[in-house]
Amino acid sequence: MRNTPQSIRLHIALFGRRNVGKSSLINALTGQNLSIVSETPGTTTDPVLKAMELLPFGPVVFIDTAGIDDRGALGQQRVEKTLKMIDRCDVAVLVIDNRWDHYESELLKRLQTQRIPTIVVFNKSDQHPPDLNLVRKLERQKIPWVKTCATSNEGINALKEQIMRLAPDKSQIQPTIIGDLIHPGALVVLVTPIDLEAPAGRLILPQVQTIRDILDHDAFCLVVKERELKYALAQLKNPPALVVTDSQAFLKVAADTPQNVPMTSFSILFARLKGDLTVFVQGALAIERLKPDSHILIAEACTHHVVGDDIGRVKIPRWLRQYVGAPLNFTHVQGHDFPEDLSRFDLVIHCGGCTINRRLMQSRILKCKEAGVPITNYGVTIAYSLGIFERALQIFPEALEAYKQEQTF
Repeated sequence: MRNTPQSIRLHIALFGRRNVGKSSLINALTGQNLSIVSETPGTTTDPVLKAMELLPFGPVVFIDTAGIDDRGALGQQRVEKTLKMIDRCDVAVLVIDNRWDHYESELLKRLQTQRIPTIVVFNKSDQHPPDLNLVRKLERQKIPWVKTCATSNEGINALKEQIMRLAPDKSQIQPTIIGDLIHPGALVVLVTPIDLEAPAGRLILPQVQTIRDILDHDAFCLVVKERELKYALAQLKNPPALVVTDSQAFLKVAADTPQNVPMTSFSILFARLKGDLTVFVQGALAIERLKPDSHILIAEACTHHVVGDDIGRVKIPRWLRQYVGAPLNFTHVQGHDFPEDLSRFDLVIHCGGCTINRRLMQSRILKCKEAGVPITNYGVTIAYSLGIFERALQIFPEALEAYKQEQTF
């Protein structure tokens, strides 16, 4: 449970003013003293993520946030970081101590706009009972509420039950990567280049998770480097059900894989897993509209060290400049940095998102949609710019049909 990646855990964020007991609630929910508790307002400064197991659900991430009423220049920065956590949470816990005014109203409005299931917690119930008028208002809006006292564990089980009731189905948090594309007993060939970007002694996360998903669906896989693919395929009595490659080796793998064998990339699988493949396919078509000096945002979810021929900073910009035949402007962001103002960009290209949860990727897609900026991802972009788009989408009928429909206009 402790080794489960954060990206596939249920994210539960606690919001509220300073000193309403958010950290105490996390300690009570987990049965451990994970968060610092103090009577001094503002003890929690930056959002803190704590990976835990919440029975009976399983692996989760609790997000402890700074108070939404923090003050001053630094306080405003903390509030901004707190509000960014809305993009990541699957369930929100709004903690109050019987006060409710514009702070809580604005926060609830944001949560409802992004359709985040929300529970209101009247904490410190040993000091004051829940306000009946507020309770009636919440019930009219069908917003669940619980009264708790974190220091005595009163109401903690009821809060856990509400969280479990509102939690999305596990299949929504982490849908299958490849299981619905293959049948039990199928062979999948995975092409995993070992280069400077490959972590020493291990495979990258999308490769590991894909292998596990194949095994979970009673199929099996053959893992090879791109140089050995042609030889490996020649040794098989029957062709594999699917070949999945690292996007950087797309051209060689496409050349070495027989036309009758479906082929795609890990990044395209994750485009479907974390985001919306059809949206990303439509976004890739914006490459045709790029002009000299168009501005492109490249977003990398992880914070790996940049190597000499980095995929996001070197290879994709090079392939796009070659495709467009003109100079282009690129802005790069990493980790959880993502611009609030997207209006200056002509295209957003996101990585596969293996290190972030599905909710955050969906939030970024929504922000791009609201800004009227097309968004796609690494694998989709590479397949399009290298001229192997239709082949890479062959096993995704809906996405392929969306592409063909766009081609008719």
